[in-house]
Amino acid sequence: MIPPIPWWICAGLAAAVALAEIHLPSGYFAWIAVGAALTAVATAAGIAATLAAQLCVFAAATALSCVVGYYVYGRIGSSENKSRLNQRNLLTVGDRGVVVVPIVNRCGKVRLGDSVWLAEGPNLVAGTAVVVVGVRGTCVIVEPAK
Repeated sequence: MIPPIPWWICAGLAAAVALAEIHLPSGYFAWIAVGAALTAVATAAGIAATLAAQLCVFAAATALSCVVGYYVYGRIGSSENKSRLNQRNLLTVGDRGVVVVPIVNRCGKVRLGDSVWLAEGPNLVAGTAVVVVGVRGTCVIVEPAK
């Protein structure tokens, strides 16, 4: 029969795995470290008195913390939190410009600042002031400025 692992070794393993999280690009070692830390607490409290009990506590705590981590990372990466960083086309919404190639049959070109963009919108002649109301790929959607 294999003796149980002392609580302080479990705590040391939790610290080592947490340190690995800092240095390795994963995102999951932190949740495994939580499982190891909870195993150390359970061992110190006398709940996990055998090696089998320690392994069960570690497996359950790690699985539970990984599920929690899944939801934490899910909220961080949700579509509601996406910024416009590095998406210049989204930064053009609300900008004012001028039609440089007439928009005919919903297709033309507009000048926004120092750039010329493909544009969709109602039929407009060159020189008409427009405002960007949306973006579809690299094409801005415009309407006449008021």
